[in-house]
Amino acid sequence: MKAIRMHGRGGPEHLVYEDAPQPQPAQGEVLVRIYATGVIATELTWNETYQTKEGVARPLPIPGHDLSGVVEAVGPGVTDITVGSEVYALTAFGRDGAEAEYTIALPTELAPKPRSLDHIQAASVPLPALTAWQAFFDHANLVEEQTVLIHGAAGGVGVFAVQLAHLAGAHVIVTASARHHDFLKELGADEIIDYNTTRFEDVVHDVDIVLDMVGGEIIERSWNVLKKGGILVSVVNPPSPEQAKAHGVRSVWFIVEPSREQLIRIGALIDTGRIRPIVETVIPLSQASQAYEQGLKGHLRGKIVLRVIN
Repeated sequence: MKAIRMHGRGGPEHLVYEDAPQPQPAQGEVLVRIYATGVIATELTWNETYQTKEGVARPLPIPGHDLSGVVEAVGPGVTDITVGSEVYALTAFGRDGAEAEYTIALPTELAPKPRSLDHIQAASVPLPALTAWQAFFDHANLVEEQTVLIHGAAGGVGVFAVQLAHLAGAHVIVTASARHHDFLKELGADEIIDYNTTRFEDVVHDVDIVLDMVGGEIIERSWNVLKKGGILVSVVNPPSPEQAKAHGVRSVWFIVEPSREQLIRIGALIDTGRIRPIVETVIPLSQASQAYEQGLKGHLRGKIVLRVIN
């Protein structure tokens, strides 16, 4: 099969489009024929890209863990997945991903592809939507009428965070450059702060939840906008527990987990028109290095997707 493999640790220059052995499903595994896969630009910097969860080095790893495709075969013991069914998934890190014509997934990772989406759109959903879902509902316990501040609102995770927070009945404040303001308003943002002209901490106060997809100084500047007992959730850098305690708030950093059940619920929201995916651009699998270069520059609107099958 054709695949993208990493020939060395580092940036997109190490990505090579080449022939690779086609995997076969073992006990409890599913072989998926990939139609499209979402790009996670920062994945090239993760330890999990280059080693197993036990810390064993993985030679020539295949990146990419957002996928949409069709079930090609199932291994022994798989009874609830049908060959030929259209699926989408976030697969676990620490094993080969979906930037290939075929990949292995687990039944607990695979959900039916939303009927209203094509494979390109569906591949843009799993990691961003699951990250936003888990941030708000598993970690921050978002409820109606709370106020949330979202940093990085126009990016892959951000566009789902805005929509899910709005759908939950929250007051949604976002930081974004001016070119994204109308777009974010359409997604459900109530207040939009242009980070190029305004320091958010000068105008935002008494926030229940801060969700940060930017990191760095943004975390340090966010402590003072939280109300007592509020929570700062980061998916980039771990916030300081000492700073959280000093400000009378909570903090959490987490890595998104695959979840069939949550993807089913997200798919239902998509198919009923309550949330929608945003695709920045579509690039052929053979040009994956270009996709990563674009992703690492940032300032995206939604997700970059690699097309595997036309």
